[in-house]
Amino acid sequence: MEEKFTPQMIQTIERLLEQKKYVSIRDVLTTMKAVDIAALFDETDESKRPLLFRILPKELAAETFVEMDDDTQELLIHGFSDTELKEVVDELYVDDMVDIVEEMPANVVKRILLSADSETRKAINEILKYPDDSAGSIMTTEYVTLRPDMTVKDAIKRIRRTGVDKETIYTSYVTNNNRTLVGLLSMKTLLLSDDDDVVQDIMETHVISVKTLDDQEEVANYFKKYDFLAMPVVDNENRLVGIVTVDDAIDVMEDEVTEDMEMMAAITPTDKPYLKTGVFETWGKRIPWLLLLMISATFTGMIITGFEEALATQVVLTAFIPMLMDTGGNSGSQASVTVIRGLSLEEIQFKDILKVVWKEIRVAFLCGLTLAVANFGKLMIIDRVGMSIALVVCSTLLITVICAKVIGCILPMLAKKIGFDPAVMASPFITTAVDAISLIVYFNIATAFLHL
Repeated sequence: MEEKFTPQMIQTIERLLEQKKYVSIRDVLTTMKAVDIAALFDETDESKRPLLFRILPKELAAETFVEMDDDTQELLIHGFSDTELKEVVDELYVDDMVDIVEEMPANVVKRILLSADSETRKAINEILKYPDDSAGSIMTTEYVTLRPDMTVKDAIKRIRRTGVDKETIYTSYVTNNNRTLVGLLSMKTLLLSDDDDVVQDIMETHVISVKTLDDQEEVANYFKKYDFLAMPVVDNENRLVGIVTVDDAIDVMEDEVTEDMEMMAAITPTDKPYLKTGVFETWGKRIPWLLLLMISATFTGMIITGFEEALATQVVLTAFIPMLMDTGGNSGSQASVTVIRGLSLEEIQFKDILKVVWKEIRVAFLCGLTLAVANFGKLMIIDRVGMSIALVVCSTLLITVICAKVIGCILPMLAKKIGFDPAVMASPFITTAVDAISLIVYFNIATAFLHL
C-alpha cells in the first residue's frame, strides 16, 4: 500500500533536521522503502533535501535516488561533491544510470560519467547506442553468467562472489566461450541439485529471449505472458548482451498505457508529470491536434452547406444532426477502444480483420436496431414528428452505427499493420470520419424519402 505523508510527519522531519537530530531521522528513514522516501523528499523544502539525502545509508540513498523525479535528482547532483556523487554512482545499476543520463542536462551528464569507472562508462555508452523504445535501451548488463561444464558447487560459489553487484541472482544465464546463450538456471534448481551435478545437465535449454532491436512493448508483453522476473537480450548471433528485469518491463507498460491514453485524447505524449509540465509546453502538446481536428471538421460544415436547400424545406431535420453525430462517434469509439486493447494484448492480429469486421457488423446491427426502435418511439410520442421524418432519422441512425463500428475496428488494425500506433486512430479521427459519413447518409436518405 502506498505510504501517506501527513503535514505533521513532514513538520516532524524538518524539526528534527533543525535540531540536528540526524540519528533519529536516520532511524525513521531506514524503516521505509526507497520509493516512499523519495515521495517524502517531494514534500520537504528543496533547501533541506541535500542534507536529508546525506543522512541516508549509502545503499538506501542510491535506491532512493533512482526513485526520485528528474528535478530532485538534478538538484541533489548540483549539491554533491565529487566524492558524494561517486558514492551514489557506484551503487547504481547500469540501466538506472542510463535512465538518469538520458534525462539530465549535458553538464550534469559529464559529471556523472566522470564519477563512473571506465567499465561502467563503456556499458552506458553501449546501451545508449540502441534506439529508444528498443529492448537494448532498457536492458542492464549486470547479470550472472555460468559455464556449461561448471558443477553446482562451482556455480553457487561464483554467484556468491559476483552476485552482490548484479541486478538479479534468481536466474543465471549459461553461455559458452563465445558468449552464446545456451541455457538458463534458476536459483531454485541450483539449491535443490547435488554439489557435483553439472550445469549443462540441469539447465533449461528452451530459452525465450529477445533481440536488442525488438520493440520494448513486445518485451513487456512477454513478461505479461510468461510471468518472467528477467529476460535475456541477445544480438543477431545469439550472444548474450544483457537482460531486462521485471521492474523495467512494468515501467514500459505504464509508459505505453499513458501514451495510448494521450494519443486517444489527441494529445502529443509527454513523459513529465502533469503538475511539472509548464502551461506553454502543455499548450504545445495539445494545439497541433486541435488545429488538425478543427480543419478536418470543416468537411462536416461543407456537407451541411451542400444540403442547405434541403434543410430549408425541412428545418426539423436540423434538430437531429447532433444526436446522429454523437451516437455515431460514440459507437465508433466503443469499437476502436476494444480493438486497440485486443491489439495491445496480442489477442487480435491483422489476419483476423475479417472476423473482427463481421463480428462488429452483427453487434452494430443489434445496437443500431435497438437505438432506432427506442428513438422511433421518442420521435412519435414525445417529439411528435411525422412518420416520414421518424423513418429518415431512425434509418440513418441504424446505418450510422454500423458504419461507425466498422470504421472503428478497421482503422486501428490498418494503423498497426503499416507501423503506426493504433491509438492514433482512436476517438478524434474516428469521430471526425463518422460525423462526415453520418451527415452524407442522413441527407441522402432524407432527399430520397422526402423528395427534397
